[in-house]
Amino acid sequence: MAFMEKPPAGKVLLDDTVPLTAAIEASQSLQSHTEYIIRVQRGISVENSWQIVRRYSDFDLLNNSLQIAGLSLPLPPKKLIGNMDREFIAERQKGLQNYLNVITTNHILSNCELVKKFLDPNNYSANYTEIALQQVSMFFRSEPKWEVVEPLKDIGWRIRKKYFLMKIKNQPKERLVLSWADLGPDKYLSDKDFQCLIKLLPSCLHPYIYRVTFATANESSALLIRMFNEKGTLKDLIYKAKPKDPFLRKYCNPKKIQGLELQQIKTYGRQILEVLKFLHDKGFPYGHLHASNVMLEGDTCRLLDLENSLLGLPSFYRSYFAQFRKINTLESVDVHCFGHLLYEMTYGRPPDSVPVDSFPPAPSMAVVAVLESTLSCEACKNGMPTVSRLLQMPLFSDVLLTTSEKPQFKIPTKLKEALRIAKECIEKRLIEEQKQIHQHRRLTRAQSHHGSEEERKKRKILARKKSKRSAVENSEEHSAKYSNSNNSAGSGASSPLTSPSSPTPPSTAAALGLGKRCKGRDFHITSTSSASTSSSSLASYEHRGAPTASAPGCERGEPRGLTQLHPELPERNFEESRNL
Repeated sequence: MAFMEKPPAGKVLLDDTVPLTAAIEASQSLQSHTEYIIRVQRGISVENSWQIVRRYSDFDLLNNSLQIAGLSLPLPPKKLIGNMDREFIAERQKGLQNYLNVITTNHILSNCELVKKFLDPNNYSANYTEIALQQVSMFFRSEPKWEVVEPLKDIGWRIRKKYFLMKIKNQPKERLVLSWADLGPDKYLSDKDFQCLIKLLPSCLHPYIYRVTFATANESSALLIRMFNEKGTLKDLIYKAKPKDPFLRKYCNPKKIQGLELQQIKTYGRQILEVLKFLHDKGFPYGHLHASNVMLEGDTCRLLDLENSLLGLPSFYRSYFAQFRKINTLESVDVHCFGHLLYEMTYGRPPDSVPVDSFPPAPSMAVVAVLESTLSCEACKNGMPTVSRLLQMPLFSDVLLTTSEKPQFKIPTKLKEALRIAKECIEKRLIEEQKQIHQHRRLTRAQSHHGSEEERKKRKILARKKSKRSAVENSEEHSAKYSNSNNSAGSGASSPLTSPSSPTPPSTAAALGLGKRCKGRDFHITSTSSASTSSSSLASYEHRGAPTASAPGCERGEPRGLTQLHPELPERNFEESRNL
């Protein structure tokens, strides 16, 4: 077969479901317009970020393209006069930032090709519809019985998966749908095993699996053909949408929000759980359950896109369950996705956020019980029930299935082992991503707590207390040193000697009590200078034969020493001073 004789090399390593965030860092005014510098980041890694430059006209063009979604998006209005004023530019920048926040947090808008190209032009600049049409044309060279009627533009949410309406030349009234997709980041099968398993899909017969008419693959992509269903998918039924309309128009802003009847919820839920159990028992990984992957034929649900797990494509709800470390197996992923599907069937719309804290009134408490076991905060933290456990719950246990078709899907033992290894690799990548998100969340929470107003006040109070404590300790230490210094001075152990040639300072003379003991009164010493210094000075003075100080009214020629003036001082101190 000449299908894709020159395929692109390898699988696509980029995970399109990883959320993009955008922040306007600055603006720059040129001669006639203003440019906004935007920092875009993929996922939680700051290193995985880049800058883009956009004008207001680029935002306006994007907004016009997104009008197909029917949403009222908060793009700031145009202004022709005065649009270069500094205050106006600052106000417009705030409005554009709010606009980016809205489109990047909307689950459907953030995954559409228009937004991806606006924020990440380097990775999404290719025309994927044209690429898919070229590959399909190569396929038709060796299979002339097929003919393309028209491309079904953007009927799905995947950027790298395209659809075409087909017909068989000898059966012109019959309509079929061809889907073409690149390989994804979770493709771990060898090329040989991958192609064998893709070609095995048409042999899968099950009452709740939508049958594949034709399937083929090469080293980089796969092509499958199925019958076209005019009624569309389960999501088309819930949203009252036309199957051929673009995905944004069908599901972004439904005109009427209305859930299904209780009996439909019970029947469809039981059928979907039965086929999930069948696939898990066969060892065939799925992980792609959502309302658009369930085809309706009368009152029967049939599962679509079994090839997605073989191609390694990421799940529609991956950005949700990647937040919870307990949802780390493909079975738990399917159970969690079933909770999303059940919520949509019950309320006619997806949940606003996950986990869900409280559920609106439902047709039955049995429905709420299943929703709580799959979408509640407790379930997301503690883990999902098994598919078998859900089948035993009151909502589904009493549903009678009337089908008589016997399931058939024979997978060779060698391919089963290859599927098991691929499944483990898919789960390993999920666990690693969840670990990184968990660590990033803890770090962000710690930084947020550290920078909160309350925490800053606590740190200021602690700093004041620490400063006061340090001041008190320093004061006590200084007092202790001063006291020790005074004690040393009183004992004369470390007092310096006064030089004999130096004049005796007044304080020293006062300490010596030289020359004065007046009649009728004594001159009292008030100085607390060093006694040893005074004693040594006196000894030096007397050694030189200096006359003893005298004054009128005082006894002359009588030596006056410290022991005479101050008998409280020990005699030996005076003798020691004289010897010196």
